[in-house]
Amino acid sequence: MRQHSRKGYAHMDYRIETDSMGEVKVPSWAYYGAQTQRAVDNFNISDLIMPLEVVQALALIKWAAAKANEKLGLLEPKIAQAIADAALKVAEGKIGKEHFPVDVFQTGSGTSTNMNVNEVIANLAIEALGGEIGSKKPVHPNDHVNKGQSSNDTIPSAIHIAAVLALDEKAIPALEALQASLARKAEEFDDIIKIGRTHLQDATPIRLGQEFSGYARQVELGIERLKQAREGLLELALGGTAVGTGVNTHPRFAQEAIALIAERTGIPFREAENHFEAQAAKDAVVFASGALKTVATSLMKIANDIRWLGSGPRCGIGEILLPELQPGSSIMPGKVNPVIPEAVIQVAAQVTGNDLAITIGGQWGNFELNVMMPMMAHNLMQSIALIASAAQAFKDKCVDGIQADRHRCESFIEQSLAMVTPLAKVIGYDRAAEIAKEAYQTGRTVRELAREKQVLPEDELNKVLDPVNMTRPEA
Repeated sequence: MRQHSRKGYAHMDYRIETDSMGEVKVPSWAYYGAQTQRAVDNFNISDLIMPLEVVQALALIKWAAAKANEKLGLLEPKIAQAIADAALKVAEGKIGKEHFPVDVFQTGSGTSTNMNVNEVIANLAIEALGGEIGSKKPVHPNDHVNKGQSSNDTIPSAIHIAAVLALDEKAIPALEALQASLARKAEEFDDIIKIGRTHLQDATPIRLGQEFSGYARQVELGIERLKQAREGLLELALGGTAVGTGVNTHPRFAQEAIALIAERTGIPFREAENHFEAQAAKDAVVFASGALKTVATSLMKIANDIRWLGSGPRCGIGEILLPELQPGSSIMPGKVNPVIPEAVIQVAAQVTGNDLAITIGGQWGNFELNVMMPMMAHNLMQSIALIASAAQAFKDKCVDGIQADRHRCESFIEQSLAMVTPLAKVIGYDRAAEIAKEAYQTGRTVRELAREKQVLPEDELNKVLDPVNMTRPEA
């Protein structure tokens, strides 16, 4: 099958199709039709096409619509079955992406993508029924495949469906695996004492396991936030048609179609409580993107901490050892870099940028319709995919293989001026500060000076300056 090219169709075979604006040349191999071709010609903007997950979710809507319209007596059984069978081929990824070439940067309602899917499904159904592709007989992309629908309610519904499926199948499982890996490391490192750091300065001791438990909890809370955002995405705009009033659709259409979608996916999708909100606003998408950005922020913090904790190997912090994956320099032999944390950090930056674009997109709900939906769909799906892949790589290629350098962790403890902190409770802040200042100026340890100055009996001093005790709340 010939591949689609945005540079033209020289030396390719055509068929002539017509739409309300006249004749259009369409590649003979294409299942799409005239309106898709006009979109390809008009929106030669980028190399980004609508995410296939959204296309497949849209096809799932077309399947449900055909079944619902048949049940409601609005489609002949033969036509409905042909549409339903064709729609499932698209929904299950059995039709190549070359048939879905419309640029992400298209009309803001996503009408071109909706018509792209309508045309592909119509032509697949026509082919199955023995008709001529492009003839719109006996299956019409608007009159039959799009029956009871509008781009204005199918596109937002498809975005929600695709996002929920991607969260359930990709992002949340990957984050759960990462969280479990971090929790295992927290347990493994629980008896290793190290220095804490605040403001990038030495602070009181902490257990390495406690540090990793914080990372595990960050990811756990991120998962909870994504699940909360997922709830808002369960509402579907389907049934509102053009402006939310449901003009040109059966009053039971949305209920029937959404029930079929819920049954097939096993996910409790439901009709929007208010169709005017569902089509004019994209707040659920903005909220979901915000949750993804929060997860990205967590991953950036965790990855950067791990990068710093593993810095060295001789002249950095070096409290943990990261898996060595590849040579790190084209000029410095033997250098190995923290490549996975750095990849995760870049992903976090991209997801943060995606969220800004989605936020701006959400602000463009003009009256009864948002006109930024294709871009929002692309960014949301990319963010979900990036979070999923980054979390999986972070777990498999970094966190699982982290080892602790116990000796180095513990060697920093006695050198820390923050060891003076528990003394302040016993001898007062000002006197403790004097010891800390002198320790810094002389290069001696807090313990040495406190012993020399006899601020406490030896046994009491050892108890107060026990770093293990400093990592546990007082009874």
